[in-house]
Amino acid sequence: MIRSKEETIRHILATARTIAVVGFSSLPHRAGYYVPAYLQRNGYRIIPVNPHLEDGLGEKAYPDLPSVPEPVDLVLLFRRPEHVPPSVDEAIRIGAKAVWMQQGIVNQAAADKARAAGLDVIMDACMMVEHRRFPPTAGNK
Repeated sequence: MIRSKEETIRHILATARTIAVVGFSSLPHRAGYYVPAYLQRNGYRIIPVNPHLEDGLGEKAYPDLPSVPEPVDLVLLFRRPEHVPPSVDEAIRIGAKAVWMQQGIVNQAAADKARAAGLDVIMDACMMVEHRRFPPTAGNK
């Protein structure tokens, strides 16, 4: 099914439950921390993915996506565009349903590969901002 960017955003916000955050930060002033913290406060399960951390937001951190021992709905990327392709490959390998590249992150080749594998993709958008714009309602979340 082909969806517009807005429809894809609404779909992800309404259906994702478990979000693996690649590039999670332990620094509260960084988007890699405060965006996942906001999402956690709004009911999403956050799994930090950062090889330099043991935990984050009260959850065990993992060094990479294949190390996460449970199903992941969404892979939220806080990585520079040139570092996105390996994370997309891992997202495909673990069976994630979607990949979201935060604001300022664009990698068209990686997005095309994810879409070809059946994943929904959002690029260059802040998930926190979009959640505030399109809060999932009780009927579609």
